[in-house]
Amino acid sequence: MTPAVAAMPLTDLHPSPDDITGDTLAGLSATPKRLSSKYFYDARGSQLFEQITRQPEYYLTRVELALLETSMAAISDAVAAHAHVVEYGSGSGRKTQLLLEGLASPVAYTPIEISRTALLASVERLGEAFPSIEMLPVCADFTQPVPLPQPEREPGHTLVFFPGSTLGNFTFDDAECLMRSMRATMGPRGQALIGIDLDKDPALIEPAYNDAAGITAQFTLNLLARLNRDVGSDFDLDGFDHSAVYSRERGRIETHLVSRRPQDVHVDGRSFHFDEGEAMQVEYSHKYTDARFEALAARAGLRVVQRWNDPRDWFGLRLLQPS
Repeated sequence: MTPAVAAMPLTDLHPSPDDITGDTLAGLSATPKRLSSKYFYDARGSQLFEQITRQPEYYLTRVELALLETSMAAISDAVAAHAHVVEYGSGSGRKTQLLLEGLASPVAYTPIEISRTALLASVERLGEAFPSIEMLPVCADFTQPVPLPQPEREPGHTLVFFPGSTLGNFTFDDAECLMRSMRATMGPRGQALIGIDLDKDPALIEPAYNDAAGITAQFTLNLLARLNRDVGSDFDLDGFDHSAVYSRERGRIETHLVSRRPQDVHVDGRSFHFDEGEAMQVEYSHKYTDARFEALAARAGLRVVQRWNDPRDWFGLRLLQPS
């Protein structure tokens, strides 16, 4: 860690082992069983996800980066100057760099990221690239209310940045709750720039979650390794297979870990039985039409004010403000 990063004010609200254990027990007690995708992103999970974004089948990051580059001038015109940029789930910060370069005089940047390793690596790189922008990292679960650090300079407004189609990982009810929280974070004069993966041919969508190199399978199974380490469970990683299938009816990829045999898993003194072929849900990835997304935004008290799509209408960026 460089001296600059060591001196940076880090707000650390990282989930405790008790939080993770409680969520795991609740998910394994449900019918069907499930695990929260928010726990994918330990240090190893963040590394694997970066590898996923570079796989030829995974179009999302590649297309969104190109869309940000081609639309940045228009985005900057639509976003007021002197913003406090707040990013949910900042990851590596590749998209953030394009945004901070293109906006007019941003005052501060607050990434909210559950992986401390990814968070510190990102703000170190961005801090060096943008010395005039105050870096205020927060290690936290952004699905819960997060108190924002206050910049030294008064910002003109707050811009929430939520790229990568991460919103699609939430059910509609949970996405509505998250967007209501987002509206509270941005305030009455704020804005949000959200990336959404658009509904299209399943032949394009499914391979993005089943890459030939098997990186996504490693990423999914790493969730079990993380739980074994952090909550003392005894998942057998060789006892489960990755499965990701697109549901046209529900407009989403549904990712499961499927038990390869009858087995029992133990967590915090409790035993959970899996039948052979039993599927445990670990992630959703919703794909949106404009009508579906705008209805969701309206339920959260937001409205779409600008739209940008790539030339093939595979991916979109939407600028929202309170309605």
